Amino acid sequence: MRSVRLPAFAKVNLCLHVLGKRPDGYHELRTVFQTISLHDTLRLTLTRRAGIALENDDPSLPVGRENLVWRALDALRGELGLRSGLRAQLTKRIPTERGLGGGSSDAAAALVGLLRLTGRRLAAARLAKIASRLGADVPFFLQGGRALGLGRGDEVYPLPDSTARSIVVVSPRNLSVSTREAYGWMSRRLTKRGPAPKLWSFCALCWSPQAAGASNDFEAAVFRRHPRLAKIKRGLLRRGAVEAALAGSGSAVFGVFRNPAQARRAAQGFPKDQVFVCKTLSRGEYRRARSGRGGI
Repeated sequence: MRSVRLPAFAKVNLCLHVLGKRPDGYHELRTVFQTISLHDTLRLTLTRRAGIALENDDPSLPVGRENLVWRALDALRGELGLRSGLRAQLTKRIPTERGLGGGSSDAAAALVGLLRLTGRRLAAARLAKIASRLGADVPFFLQGGRALGLGRGDEVYPLPDSTARSIVVVSPRNLSVSTREAYGWMSRRLTKRGPAPKLWSFCALCWSPQAAGASNDFEAAVFRRHPRLAKIKRGLLRRGAVEAALAGSGSAVFGVFRNPAQARRAAQGFPKDQVFVCKTLSRGEYRRARSGRGGI
């Protein structure tokens, strides 16, 4: 049977500001997303057997409706009126509950992969709406590269790509942070914030070549409860990172380096942790890799 195979790339948030709680219970964000070369791999195959069969190599993850890949495939099958069955094989490399967007990226890969597999088309706005229902970060992973995220993070606007940089991601073993918990820890701090910066000044701070550095509003609350993460950030900066920050709501921490050799040397300083040396991906590189026309 016909099949497609595509990567599902991780992301970091170069800037992440939480402005407050919205009437719908979600939080209003301003963030700058950046895809990196660390990735999972998803293989999709059409089958004669009805339904969706999901396999993955991480026994801690569900393989039914609770899994975002399963839900993405189910939603798009319904939208397309597809009767064929599907087999999905997910190979995980992005660690879970580390703020790297692995589950959301897997879901976006499932949407893109199923369209490729069936040769069907769907209006971009409609696909983005399906993605948004799956999770706030999923729409970003439909386009990749560097982008501004507003609203829950699901309102996405492309930003100019910057010069490629090397990234060291440090994922502490046996230390995960759930997004729900992280927002709960921030709740008091949100009531004491001053006025939000103008959107243009926020964008300039986060992606201009003269940017002062990465920033993440989750750090104060998360570092207070997990001092080990603050120590990792200091360690990355001490080893030459031009900037470092918590990845999303954590628990991974990333550092930005000028070149791969410097990044590889810095990675050796965290022998007790899971460490990935990777690079930023431009929007063009992201699309080529996802279309099967380019390798990372």
